[in-house]
Amino acid sequence: MNLTTIDREKCKGCGLCVDVCPKKIIRLSETLNRKGVNAAEVFDMEKCIACAFCATMCPDCIITVEKGV
Repeated sequence: MNLTTIDREKCKGCGLCVDVCPKKIIRLSETLNRKGVNAAEVFDMEKCIACAFCATMCPDCIITVEKGV
């Protein structure tokens, strides 16, 4: 299985990763992080294809993608 990790405390909720995900498995969380931001979260990891589009688009480089973990 692939693993995509988002550092929710550093996320500023810009939503670029949400827009670029081809499988549409990233969303902005309903709960706030310490900054008061709805951080991005992966809600269906099993569908992740490890394309790393989300990590590439993230302006703060807080997303890591691991293939076949």
